Amino acid sequence: MPTVLISDQMSPKAAEIFRARGIEVDEITGLSKDELIKIIGNYDGLAVRSATKATKDVIAAATNLKVIGRAGIGVDNVDIPAASGAGVVVMNTPFGNSITTAEHAIALMFALARQLPEADASTQAGKWEKNRFMGVELTAKTLGLIGAGNIGSIVADRALGLKMKVIAYDPFLTAERAEHMGVTKVTLDELLAQADFITLHTPLTDSTRNILSAENLAKAKPGVRIINCARGGLIDEVALKAGLDSGHIGGAALDVFVEEPAKASPLFGTPNFISTPHLGASTDEAQVNVAIQVAEQMSDFLLTGGVTNALNVPSLSAEEAPRLRPYMQLAERLGSLVGQLVSSGISGVTVEVEGAAAELNIKPITAAVLAGLMRTHSDTVNMVNAPFLARERNIEIAEVRHERETDYHTLVRVTVKTPDGDRSVAGTLFGMTKPRLTEIFGITVEADLNGRMLYIVNEDKPGFIGRLGSTLGEAGVNIGTFHLGRRNEGQEAILLLSVDDAIPDPLLAGICQLPGVKTVKALVFA
Repeated sequence: MPTVLISDQMSPKAAEIFRARGIEVDEITGLSKDELIKIIGNYDGLAVRSATKATKDVIAAATNLKVIGRAGIGVDNVDIPAASGAGVVVMNTPFGNSITTAEHAIALMFALARQLPEADASTQAGKWEKNRFMGVELTAKTLGLIGAGNIGSIVADRALGLKMKVIAYDPFLTAERAEHMGVTKVTLDELLAQADFITLHTPLTDSTRNILSAENLAKAKPGVRIINCARGGLIDEVALKAGLDSGHIGGAALDVFVEEPAKASPLFGTPNFISTPHLGASTDEAQVNVAIQVAEQMSDFLLTGGVTNALNVPSLSAEEAPRLRPYMQLAERLGSLVGQLVSSGISGVTVEVEGAAAELNIKPITAAVLAGLMRTHSDTVNMVNAPFLARERNIEIAEVRHERETDYHTLVRVTVKTPDGDRSVAGTLFGMTKPRLTEIFGITVEADLNGRMLYIVNEDKPGFIGRLGSTLGEAGVNIGTFHLGRRNEGQEAILLLSVDDAIPDPLLAGICQLPGVKTVKALVFA
């Protein structure tokens, strides 16, 4: 039975879901790093919010860990490269607090437009400064979205309901999607020149860090009001303060800061500046939603192999998993076959699917191929860290779907690029459940890929099979199955046979000495 540790405070709904799904769960919060390292090896899953730091050291100690689930969007507290290297899936819940964060951005936009915090403080101080607080209407104003993903699209919808004009800068926004959202796609410079209000809804990456730099803030429309409920670091805070002091920036509201908790920001005390302590996801509904989502996602993965909202492995729904599992098993064995026969010098891998396989999600199939292939480099490899290991070795990955007719109802082909040319293997499913090899290095041969096997390339001449059988029999090795293939009569032939026991090196050396033998390899399939 899988076990999960919930190490941060979250809704009790999460633990209830784990237990209802048959997963053991411990709720132990407030652990120090050393305390977490001491116990993390006992768990298959780790559910966190933002307090727990899943560092490289923690992950190294998590010898049984399979999944880390972040109840929320940001995963700054999880070392994703370390998790990928250890074969641990990292998930988040990007949609559980989308509405809450979008509503907070709208609330801050209203607060800026009508100077609500300052007016509240003034009134409660016994003043009645009605003429001091002259706001602006949102109606007919232009809202500029930097980032038009899930949260940005919700903000756009709410702003359109307020009769605002909405423009958006997002490199991934298509013209069709923009039209569907009711927004106008623009460049960043166009957005800065036109927007009366700017809201940011993009992750913090190398390309978005300080996207509102001093240079870009100078390009902004005079009097612009800026709202950031996304990530600290998207705005140059020192430059923003200078813009507020000069009056070029009409107002700013930040829910996120470069350093959090933010206790000494240069923006504090600046006129026309509003701050909140990272409240974007702080509603009762959002906290329950992300707890439920992370528990459901982690349970699906631990129990069925379903992968949802993962950051380091292709998604695979719980509904897809049963259908894809035989294909992934076939793909893993094809990758393993190539990896054992061509163990070095691979610079590229191409995964092709035909027939029924072409209708499926190809990403998990590719990941399974790489897992089988990279197992020659690491005995702890899996679908999570295999692509990571391939990238480390500069192996290029390609995926191809074919709609052409094939001799088989479904077919998966794996081709590797080597210094000696391309090498290709292919396989199908018998009864749509049983993996079966159909081709190896251009030679047709049908074989199961199970357990211990012997791969032999030899000259197609009479007497070889008899000599091989005698050699194995004299050594006490029992043959399970026997599969043959050849290019043409009298030319190169391939033999794949399964054996009940491991073949010792002296016996392999003896087989190599048989007349006509070119290559001999002992193979093992899980």
